[in-house]
Amino acid sequence: MSSRQPATALIAEDEPLLAEALQAELAQAWPALRVLATVGDGASAVAQALALQPEVLFFDIRMPGLGGLEAAAELADAWPADKAFPALVFVTAYDQYAVQAFEAQAVDYLLKPVQPARLEKTVAKVQLALAGRAQAAISSGADISPGLDQALGQLRQLLAAGQAPAGAAPLKVIQASVGSSIRMVPVAEVLYFEAADKYIRVLTASHEYLIRTPLKELLPQLDAQVFWQIHRGTVVQAEAIDSVHRDESGKLSLSLRGRPEKLAVSRLYAQQFRAM
Repeated sequence: MSSRQPATALIAEDEPLLAEALQAELAQAWPALRVLATVGDGASAVAQALALQPEVLFFDIRMPGLGGLEAAAELADAWPADKAFPALVFVTAYDQYAVQAFEAQAVDYLLKPVQPARLEKTVAKVQLALAGRAQAAISSGADISPGLDQALGQLRQLLAAGQAPAGAAPLKVIQASVGSSIRMVPVAEVLYFEAADKYIRVLTASHEYLIRTPLKELLPQLDAQVFWQIHRGTVVQAEAIDSVHRDESGKLSLSLRGRPEKLAVSRLYAQQFRAM
C-alpha cells in the first residue's frame, strides 16, 4: 500500500446512527482512510465488498439476514485469489464469550458504543497489518491472496465457537412432517442436510424431507465428527463421501454414496480435503 494511496474501507452496520458515528470516529482516528460505502445488511456487505474491494472491513456481528461472521465467510469464499483479502474488524455489543473468541483468534473487534481510545488501537493494528501484508507480498511475489488463509482459519474457528454444543448428546432422530403425520428419521440414515429458504432439506439415500429448524440451530445438535460442514448451507455425513473432485479453477465438489448429485465445497471448508 503506497503512502500516496489512502487505505479504503467498507462499513456494514444495520443501525444508521451507529454507522454514522463509526464513520465520524474513523475520520478523527484515521483521517486518510476513505470509506467507500456503508451498507445495512450482510448480503449487501458481501456484494459491495466484492465490487469495491476495500482494504478494511468493519462488519457488525448482528445484521438482518447474514450476520457479520457469516457475511465475512461468504466473502472469503468468493474473494479473488489474486487480491489481498481485507483486514477484518468486527463490531459487537458486549458479549464476554464473543470477545474471548475474537481475542483467541487475533481478530480485532470494537465494542458498541465505539470508544475513541479503543478505535485508535484498532486503527494502529490494522495499519500495521496492511503494511506487513504489502511488504510480504513484495518479498514473496506471491500470486495468492495475502491474509486469506489466515482469515479463513479465523472465521472457521469463530463460526465453530458460535455453534459449540452445550454439552447435550448428539441428535439421534429427526422429526419431519410428511402430510398430516410425523416421520421419525434416524440421523444415521441422513446423507446430507441442505438449507433451502426457511427449511432444511434432509436427504437420505431414498427420501427427501423438509424440516423448519434453521441450520445454525441444527448444527450444534449434530456430532461434528460424523457430520462435516462443507458449505454455508450444506452438512454431509463424512462416511457417506465417495469422492472429492477439483475442477480447472481449483473449486472442489464431492459425490456421496447413494446420491446422484455433486455438492459444492466452499473455500472456507476446503481444508478438510487439503491432502488432495
